[in-house]
Amino acid sequence: MATTVAPPPAVAVPASRYERGLWSWLATVDHKRIGQLYLYTAVTFFLIGGLEALIIREQLRGPNGTLVSAETYNQLFTMHGTTMIFLVIMPLSAAFFNYLIPLQIGARDVAFPRLNAFSYWVFLLGALFMNASWLFGAAPDGGWFGYTPLTTKAYAPGMNIDFWVLGLQILGISSLASGFNFLTTIINLRAPGMHLMRMPIFTWMSFVTQFLIILAFPIITVALTFLQLDRFFGTNFYTTAAGGDPLLWQHLFWLFGHPEVYILILPAFGLVSEVLPTFTRKPLFGYPVMVYSGVLIGFLGFGVWAHHMFAVGMGPIADSAFGVTTMLIAIPTGVKIFNWLATLHGGSIRFTTSAMFAIGFIALFTIGGVSGVMHSSPPADLQQTDTYFVVAHFHYVMFGGSMMGIFAGAYYYFPKITGRLLSERLGKVHFWLTFIGMNLTFFPMHFAGLNGMPRRVYTYAAGQGWDLENMVSTWGARMLAVATLVFVYNLIRSRRQGERSGNDPWGAPTLEWSLHSPPPEYNYAVIPTVRSRYPLWDLKAAHRSAHEPHEHDGDMPTLAPETLAPDTPPPTARQLGITMPTPTLKPLIASIGLTAIFVGLIWNKSLPIMLGGTALFVVALYAWLLSPLEEHEE
Repeated sequence: MATTVAPPPAVAVPASRYERGLWSWLATVDHKRIGQLYLYTAVTFFLIGGLEALIIREQLRGPNGTLVSAETYNQLFTMHGTTMIFLVIMPLSAAFFNYLIPLQIGARDVAFPRLNAFSYWVFLLGALFMNASWLFGAAPDGGWFGYTPLTTKAYAPGMNIDFWVLGLQILGISSLASGFNFLTTIINLRAPGMHLMRMPIFTWMSFVTQFLIILAFPIITVALTFLQLDRFFGTNFYTTAAGGDPLLWQHLFWLFGHPEVYILILPAFGLVSEVLPTFTRKPLFGYPVMVYSGVLIGFLGFGVWAHHMFAVGMGPIADSAFGVTTMLIAIPTGVKIFNWLATLHGGSIRFTTSAMFAIGFIALFTIGGVSGVMHSSPPADLQQTDTYFVVAHFHYVMFGGSMMGIFAGAYYYFPKITGRLLSERLGKVHFWLTFIGMNLTFFPMHFAGLNGMPRRVYTYAAGQGWDLENMVSTWGARMLAVATLVFVYNLIRSRRQGERSGNDPWGAPTLEWSLHSPPPEYNYAVIPTVRSRYPLWDLKAAHRSAHEPHEHDGDMPTLAPETLAPDTPPPTARQLGITMPTPTLKPLIASIGLTAIFVGLIWNKSLPIMLGGTALFVVALYAWLLSPLEEHEE
């Protein structure tokens, strides 16, 4: 159970100059607003990445396609993969990290609010930097995996790969800043009584994800730095003739890349694990096992990277070792699937849009998992590794897994973020178009791959047995495009016109649903004390037992301002005498300076731009570090 005491008395304090308009967003350090910025930015790039995918599918709709050239196709599939991984799924997960973690653990903010703002602005500027390459006719074209020697200066002399390398370096800084911030937040800012085994599953999966981020991103940073030095300064880390080794890139990239898969999927695991108990009206089956399996996935994720490299000739011992670890990691993943099914079994299931996406996630992710286990066998992998079978596999994991889980979380938490419900009618249209379109797009790719269709080809001749599969996949992609437009329309429409949700429209069990929707800037007027894993269900049960049987399940006992009626705005932090971090532009200015350093590097190694960016970054950073976090305005 969660208990609170009476809040401090309200006092009148003048409003801040940053409370309204554009400045309030540019200067915000509120984790909830930063979460919304991540959400809106990622949805925008989802549209861009989806458009790139649709063009790819239209090019491959039939044999001898002429919609785009080979060079443009290379740019499209490189940017599509990079966009969906680094500019869509990761920031969508970050949106939920930002918005939910402090609410779920009973905290007023993250540990480092200004670092949180800095991580968002660095992400945004890095994303814009990378996509600015289109304006120069130099979009990255070496594949989202960047294999050397194809990405070295000898084979890619233009700026295309430079934009990719430097853009990923900027994005990596953002991810590391965010990872350290949330790790510190979860460790240090949990409410009294919320020990680790009382944390919501989403917070647990986010906790594991932050460890993966801070351990995996330095690896890709090293790989990118070596490539950057080779391209800019003539070193030879990946040049065979000079004693380098192109396979070093593959080892470093996949040593990062496979933990990255779990960075992308674990947050979706957490969201689904929040949704299912609410809509089955029963606790998550096997909570401790779900926690331990998530930790084990994170641990084993660093031991399977070379199953991406069975075709490079590592030898039977290495192949066997990585084949075994790949089989092992399927065990904790399978445990999660069975626990979700056990949660559904015997539950009083409410088929809301959120629940349907969660159930669809289980089905589609299972398909992706089964095809992934097939690649633990080196002989099978040798036949499939450069075919469309693998394209089908990782899309079932990334879209059927990560995106379906994120959609479940979006429909579930939209009322908490906005105070309004997303349209269930449009939501169900979105679900069925997505579920059917997903399978139409990617399931035929299994057969195209088994029939020999290679990956990364921009066209193919007639009569090779791939025509039907590609035509069906293209129609499925068109359906997914319509589904995405329905979702975006639902977001925009419901943001202002959606039905008001109240504080807890679903009858949920976790702490964040005790708050006003949307929550006030300070989250909790008084930090709650937590005494169970599902404090709201326990609180409601105690409340019902003290009242007549006709009390509605959604009724909440009035404890503090966070449980006020939905139409009653909560008092401000100033009225309650709660001091919150002061809005500031310094993180934004620091991020501009940091990005300018990389702009100068790509712009013919312009020393003035690099020095100007360095100066701006250092001055803003010192101003940020030397100023107090909380300033009392007169």
